[in-house]
Amino acid sequence: MNDNTQKIQENIKSLREQIVNHPVYTLISDIEDLRVFMEHHVYAVWDFMSLLKTLQNSLTCTQVPWFPKGSADVRMLINEIVLGEESDVDMDGRRTSHFELYLNAMQQSGVDTRFMKQFILDIKNNAGFAAAFANAKTPDAAKAFVDFTFSIINSGKDHLQAAIFTFGREDLIPGMFMSLVNDLNQRFPDNISTFKYYLDRHIEVDGEHHSHLALEMTARLCGNDQQKWAEAEAATIQALQQRIALWDGVYNQIKAHKGIAAMA
Repeated sequence: MNDNTQKIQENIKSLREQIVNHPVYTLISDIEDLRVFMEHHVYAVWDFMSLLKTLQNSLTCTQVPWFPKGSADVRMLINEIVLGEESDVDMDGRRTSHFELYLNAMQQSGVDTRFMKQFILDIKNNAGFAAAFANAKTPDAAKAFVDFTFSIINSGKDHLQAAIFTFGREDLIPGMFMSLVNDLNQRFPDNISTFKYYLDRHIEVDGEHHSHLALEMTARLCGNDQQKWAEAEAATIQALQQRIALWDGVYNQIKAHKGIAAMA
């Protein structure tokens, strides 16, 4: 492993542990709780795709006429990740993106997806984020998460985009959460099976193969430039802090539904 990527991984270890051990996972005990989780998390799934496509636009040629752009190795890395994220298969073997798969999981579990679909439509029609958030009644924690991601997207710095994609966008799903989902799926297979499949695919594809590709991509983009590595680490720390804040938002909303006092 590259010494610089190893250094970042060491320096963010405590933040990663906070995410893995976040109390939100132990608070989710039924489908209602899981719906709250999904209503927040879907924004992270969506802006992950936006971040990914930003990297593809930056690191490969997506215009006509075509011309070679950048490193062929980096082009291969990003295009392979895009292929898996944008054109995976659902439970029936039909091609779909991970975001569309997530929307299907939400619908199956009983979440009203009209708000998220309205958000996407508003963004597509250039309504702006403020209006889209308002129309979709986006949770505050999800707003802050998306705003941070797009601040990195709008920076125009591909090494920062690659860094938060690589180090800051792993969901770090703990085993206890997977056990909970498996249990809910056994009890309510007609409501949870698609979400369980999404998580399984995430772990199989994103968590293993894609993570190795992303590490290599970030190492190539930062190269031997220590300033870029320092900026990449700072952005990664912010991204992980945003993930913790997103989970805090889910935790507090579930507690409110249960009539328990929120986190300070």
